[in-house]
Amino acid sequence: MNWSEIIDRFSASRVLVVGDICLDRWCRYDPAEADISRETGIARIGVIGTEMTPGAGGTVASNVAALGAGRIAVLGAIGQDGFAFELERALGERRIDYHLLVASPRIQTFTYTKLINDATGVEDKPRVDHINTRTLPDEVEDQLIANFHSTYRDFDIILISDQAETDHGGVVSPALREMICDVAERHPEKIVIADSRNRIEQFRNVIAKPNGQEADRACRKVIGVIDYVRLRKAIGSRPLVVTRGAEGATLVTEKGETQIPAPPTEQPIDTCGAGDSFAAGLALALHVTGDIEAAVRLGVLVSGITIMKKGTGTASPAEVLEKAESLPQSA
Repeated sequence: MNWSEIIDRFSASRVLVVGDICLDRWCRYDPAEADISRETGIARIGVIGTEMTPGAGGTVASNVAALGAGRIAVLGAIGQDGFAFELERALGERRIDYHLLVASPRIQTFTYTKLINDATGVEDKPRVDHINTRTLPDEVEDQLIANFHSTYRDFDIILISDQAETDHGGVVSPALREMICDVAERHPEKIVIADSRNRIEQFRNVIAKPNGQEADRACRKVIGVIDYVRLRKAIGSRPLVVTRGAEGATLVTEKGETQIPAPPTEQPIDTCGAGDSFAAGLALALHVTGDIEAAVRLGVLVSGITIMKKGTGTASPAEVLEKAESLPQSA
């Protein structure tokens, strides 16, 4: 199977993204409009334009959609607020089904607001993040679990995005994580890939996809030393994939470690969301080929495209094919 055939077959994939589905607000401000507030005496930030995009798990879903998957849905929790409206609109524009999202007035929509200097194009102000720091309300968690249980059979690929950096407030609660891991064990034909900023070692029977820092931290928690082979054995029999930025990725299977180098590239423009684009390419290629090494190579290739774009960029099938055809065939 050549690269063109692999990419063409992405359209047969049905993908569910579960976890923290966030709104990214890219706000351009004019530094010349930093007038002093009469009420507070503090200089204002004069925002002159805002772009809304799906973030966190929404970025994963956006990349899956851009690569041409046939069906994409997201499962997460949102507030009943204006940010939820903007998030649903941004998802819909990318043909991502958001009807499994659970809305509640007891939480707020997970939102990152990024302030970008319109004169320089640089994000140079502190971000304003709307986060949830309390455990999900019981009725929200129960509905998330019910939605997952009633729909997971409809999907070939399940991508977990556990992006909350607080101890509480994330969508992937212990109960939901347990159900996901149980499904992965009982349905080995499904591709289940987990990405978690703080808790990757708590997943079982899935393909774990941490970055180097997350994998090292998990190793220290579980076995006390950095050893990816032992970490994989500790969390299950599925492959462990550690992304390593410009160095590519480390694939760990029962055969040991394999280093997958990144194609040569220019100085990255923006690495934000690189891991999300990697996960999208990895999942779709694995579903089509069944070859984990070829899938990792495609994931590295996709992320190499998106880091050359501002913000949480995506890669189109045409861009992937153009890049892939310049590489040695490996699938």
